[in-house]
Amino acid sequence: MKRHTARPLVFFFRLFSCSKLRSQKRAASFLSLLLFGVLLANSGAIAQSELPDFRQNAIPPETKPNTRPATGTPNQATLPATVQLKPLSPGQYVLEFNRSPVVGTRLQLRGIYDESRLRFTRPRSWETKSVKVSLRFRHSPALYATRSNLTVLVNGASVGSVPLNKPQGEIGNAIYDVPISLLQDYNEVVIAALQNNSPTCTQDPYDPSLWTEILPDSKIVFDLAPRPVTLDFSRYPFPLFDELSLSPNELAYLLPSAVDEAWLTAASRFQSSLGRLAQFRPIDTRLVKQVNELSPGERLVVIGTTQTQPILKSLKLPLKLQGDRWLDETQKPIADDVGVLMLTPSPDAKSLVLVATGNTPAAASKAVQFLLQSRDRQIGTGSVILVKDLADVPTPDPRDWPGYLPVENSFQLKDLLTQANEPFQDITTRGSDAPPIEIDFRALPDDRFLVGNVLNLRYSYGPQLNPLTSLLEVQLDGLPLAGRKLDAVDGVRNGTFRVDLPEDKIKPNSKLQIRFRLDPRERRSCNRAIDQQLWGTVHADTSFDLKRENMARLPDLKLLQVGYPFAAPQDLSQTAIALPQNPNPAELLLLLEVSERLGRLSKAESIKLNVYRADQLPAEVRKTHHLIALGERSRFPLPDALQSSGFNLETLFQRRRDGAAIRTLPDVEGVAKQVVSPWNSDRVFLALTGQSSTGIQQLQALFEQDALFYQLREDTVLISANDAAVQANSPDAYTLEFLQQTRQRTTLSEANWRDRLMQRVGGYWLLLVPGTILIALLMYGVGQAWLNRYPSQEKQ
Repeated sequence: MKRHTARPLVFFFRLFSCSKLRSQKRAASFLSLLLFGVLLANSGAIAQSELPDFRQNAIPPETKPNTRPATGTPNQATLPATVQLKPLSPGQYVLEFNRSPVVGTRLQLRGIYDESRLRFTRPRSWETKSVKVSLRFRHSPALYATRSNLTVLVNGASVGSVPLNKPQGEIGNAIYDVPISLLQDYNEVVIAALQNNSPTCTQDPYDPSLWTEILPDSKIVFDLAPRPVTLDFSRYPFPLFDELSLSPNELAYLLPSAVDEAWLTAASRFQSSLGRLAQFRPIDTRLVKQVNELSPGERLVVIGTTQTQPILKSLKLPLKLQGDRWLDETQKPIADDVGVLMLTPSPDAKSLVLVATGNTPAAASKAVQFLLQSRDRQIGTGSVILVKDLADVPTPDPRDWPGYLPVENSFQLKDLLTQANEPFQDITTRGSDAPPIEIDFRALPDDRFLVGNVLNLRYSYGPQLNPLTSLLEVQLDGLPLAGRKLDAVDGVRNGTFRVDLPEDKIKPNSKLQIRFRLDPRERRSCNRAIDQQLWGTVHADTSFDLKRENMARLPDLKLLQVGYPFAAPQDLSQTAIALPQNPNPAELLLLLEVSERLGRLSKAESIKLNVYRADQLPAEVRKTHHLIALGERSRFPLPDALQSSGFNLETLFQRRRDGAAIRTLPDVEGVAKQVVSPWNSDRVFLALTGQSSTGIQQLQALFEQDALFYQLREDTVLISANDAAVQANSPDAYTLEFLQQTRQRTTLSEANWRDRLMQRVGGYWLLLVPGTILIALLMYGVGQAWLNRYPSQEKQ
């Protein structure tokens, strides 16, 4: 048995409620085993696992390949219910704590009682045999062994405790078996420490000698076996993409024989949709020319007709070909406007292949579009889908950004969404040291706040509080805004607290924190306070009254961190990407990374992003769309766009300082430059370029890695790689240099003129009445002066 350690990667995901009854689990396991046995008995099926860490353990079985009947009629016998790849031997998956941002290089528990929560997922392709939690720790020598211990809980159930009795400097080890029945799709490990430095009484709960450190090489060890994967679109994006995977999902696109607008647009939109589905989870994407280049467990996406993807003629697919035309289940040619989606194993039965095709390029694009539209793909099932009709999803309003503040200036807390995309309800927190209630308070990127923003907090709290030390505090991004003493002896029901929100502090990534600091009226010495009777509630009818107008100062790459302005509207219908006439693999990969990032930054029912080669970009699109142009300097698709703004690509890579000018050879930096579009002052142009393919690869890392992308600012960024010995996925592997080369200007208000007028007037409503009277008097005076001229002329 080989032991494989996963690559370093942030793996602890947000906690979701996903519990099931044991009886349901046993029934599902029994049905899965029964189905697996029947399939093995009926055909020379092959088993599959998608665990990349087991690839070296692959043992090819002696099985006969799947064959179709001579008639080729697709039916249940020719469409296998399970993708069975070559089975891999059982192995281990080691999940180290240092992959969690909560742990990092150290994790300390302090005070009389402290705990830390770590979360992990269970991939769908795993059949877990056993799970162990291996803790390595050290603690303060001042701890009293009989009254100090470390406890581990998994999904709320205790799996073991260990006394904190090690001599000074000695590292402790503890291994706990986790019952398989406790595991769920989303799991939580709680490490709790009870610490005392006296056999009778710990006087000071904040004594610095009360500490225990969990070492970052602590780990969770899984003994597991692969599980067959069902070929079925009803669980899409699985099995193409597993959102429960602990390792990056690996995806490959098969390059067509000729790259055209149909393939570029379809591949870009598909990658954007995966970015939306992945959210914060990483995806490893690459391009291949042959199916045999795939790695075991890698997923292959084939987009196009048989003319552009000749490999389709050699794959074992459930539908037959007659010449270059696809036939349906009745052996009749499929109509030219019908898209075809198929899931099938690769020829070596080690990878999964998704085919989006048709008898015309438009039909293949329609097949991809079906997977992009969430309402449509929910009705998909089976391993073959024929897309005949596809509903056109209306484009949302440019300022309709899900997850951000409503466009209305007055709204309530229940109008905002939690991290689980559900409306806020009344939120109650308990205990004297409860964490704050956190609310996403994300301003729209083009919001400019005026004076007079108010939060009317509706709250309640219970009795038995110490009125001298209990407090309600409101913070914005950690900055205290206001506080109120909780001094009612019998508690308060539906209290109101008015808080002024600073107009210059509300950002597109802001968070409101509401903290109840609750102290009991009586504290017992030498004992942990029993404080769960202390509670505070924030009510869903908490209201907000904002004063704002809509404008943005551009160019500014910092706004690109939230997708603005390219993600307005959120279906990306006002954004186009331009490539060189014959893009190379590095430029195509950059296209996919940019598309994926735009997908992560937007939410909509559809994706309408368009991609063009340089000579195919319509003049109308230049005028009406935000443009992203990418390519090497010598092949840059739209060089005139930068020259017209006073910026020349020829001088882009020169270095100037204090009158000195140099040019380095070779220049391997990548450059991202944003300017106002020369064809429309209300649109933005983003250039992504470099002197060579190396610079283009640096830009791929810029859009792929969050640690680099969320540093963007100014209007120009230069990115270069550091020492090659540094891991490529580390932020220390690259150096970023930011420049502001053009003057920002206020532009791009997406609101119509009526909304702008109302916003302007709404900000100065106290001046509206006297201003109206003054204007009326002036008009009356002008009118009288004009009328008085006529009598004087008649007398003459």
